Amino acid sequence: MTYQAKTETGTPETAEAVRQARFGQLPERIRLEDMVAAQPASVPDPAKDAYNADEWLVRYCL
Repeated sequence: MTYQAKTETGTPETAEAVRQARFGQLPERIRLEDMVAAQPASVPDPAKDAYNADEWLVRYCL
């Protein structure tokens, strides 16, 4: 099996300019707010907060 190196066409300055254009700067930063999506784990249950302590006393203690 033989391996042939890929030869660049053009001058080294052109290849360097192409490399600089592609890899010359870091990508833009992504803010933390853009990476997090807050969603409720479940639908709020209105009956969960409907407990009334006074109603309990009237039903079971009187």
